[in-house]
Amino acid sequence: MQDYIDLAIKNGVTLFDTGICQFCSANTKRGIHECLEIFNLGFQDIDFAKPKNHIYRFLIVDAHTLQHPEIHGRWNNHFHLTRLHLIFNYNMKWTYDLSPKLSEYLNKYKVDKQDEYLNPPNALNRGNITTTDILIKSNTEVENKELIKKWATEVYKKWDTHHAVVDKIAKGFLNIK
Repeated sequence: MQDYIDLAIKNGVTLFDTGICQFCSANTKRGIHECLEIFNLGFQDIDFAKPKNHIYRFLIVDAHTLQHPEIHGRWNNHFHLTRLHLIFNYNMKWTYDLSPKLSEYLNKYKVDKQDEYLNPPNALNRGNITTTDILIKSNTEVENKELIKKWATEVYKKWDTHHAVVDKIAKGFLNIK
């Protein structure tokens, strides 16, 4: 399995080891590496074992992935933007069992779409909220959840040039679900 450093190399991206995150502008000292540490460990105020909190895990993963597409495979943009689209525009109550179904649908979808790319917004312009903002500005579980929703919404809006594409994917997915 490739890690984020391998994917960055594959995508022709040099990762910086110091300063702010070069993709989302999180106020880090060790760049993307620290941003990923916060992503992996920084949201402990929320008990993700509770089903009612699963939505926040999905929003965190989607927001962070879409702010850092250079360290992911190219079809990740389709998956994460479509999932946010389904959550925000179709009020879908996302569950863990839906993610493999969306992946399976996208695997079929992409067979005829090998030239389709969802090019990201410019680096450092993928939403003003970042991992460090949530870490610093959230003092309670409620504040954490509110900021995570705002973060995901903001990132989703930054990808607006691709909303029509993911709407087609979402509608196709909803027809087979």
